[in-house]
Amino acid sequence: MSRINLIYPEKVKLKDHPILTEAWLQEIIAKNPEVIGLGDLVLKDKERKQIRAGRLDILLQDPEINKRYEVEIQLGKTDESHIIRTIEYWDIERKRYPQYEHCAVIIAEEITSRFLNVIGLFNGNIPLIAIQLTAYKNEDDYFLTFNKVLDEMVLGLVDDDEEISEITDRNYWETQKGTPKTIKIVDEALEMITEVIPGYQLKYNKFYIGLAQNGRADNFILFRAKKNFTRMEIRLDRSEELENEIENRGIDLMDYDKRYGKYRMKISSHDLKKHKEFLQELVRQSKGIKKKTEKAIEE
Repeated sequence: MSRINLIYPEKVKLKDHPILTEAWLQEIIAKNPEVIGLGDLVLKDKERKQIRAGRLDILLQDPEINKRYEVEIQLGKTDESHIIRTIEYWDIERKRYPQYEHCAVIIAEEITSRFLNVIGLFNGNIPLIAIQLTAYKNEDDYFLTFNKVLDEMVLGLVDDDEEISEITDRNYWETQKGTPKTIKIVDEALEMITEVIPGYQLKYNKFYIGLAQNGRADNFILFRAKKNFTRMEIRLDRSEELENEIENRGIDLMDYDKRYGKYRMKISSHDLKKHKEFLQELVRQSKGIKKKTEKAIEE
């Protein structure tokens, strides 16, 4: 019978440790961002200088969804100054780089109940993640664990909330955001959609062109017309097989937005004609609709 040796590591307070400093911890996270448990992130910067506001410990990015994490490290307990500093750095970065989604991250050895109460006052208006760090020692080896104690609160999708979406018109999109040519592609896409599901109209909002049926927003597909191209975003489960098929057909697949569960692709008039049946099948999949021929067979 084999013998089992149990190890009882000693818990270590990094704040009081003479060698394992905040700089040491920062370097570990910078070299291995995945250790904090937020996915396959990449390091964008560390000790990032903020105008009139000190330095941000670590800036991480999820390259798949263009999301950035402003990470602050605190040895010991969280305190008021740490909270303010973390939120301030997040605010500076999101204003400087609005093309990205941003989330503030606090990593501390002790996340206090007072901290959680204060964060609760923001009521989800500030995307913030709190991670509690624990260090252990066994002989000459050290171990770190990262436990997420407060997750980012995901608010309602702006795409689906017409009450807070600023409504514009066709002229705004033809002159300010896109061109008559790129808006014509949206019109052609709408025709393709309504052949599958009749009754949809375009709804022009400030940041996207959505869909509405009987006056009610239903943005399972939305469009963003640019000066040089038109982007279609369609809500679908992620699938490697589907991605390969899109690319093999020559459609310009940009990326997959994990937060909203949408494929984003550039479409042209040529794509809508050549791949009409395929794109209509994606419309059916997005809405959970079977082909009429399949229904007829079943009936």
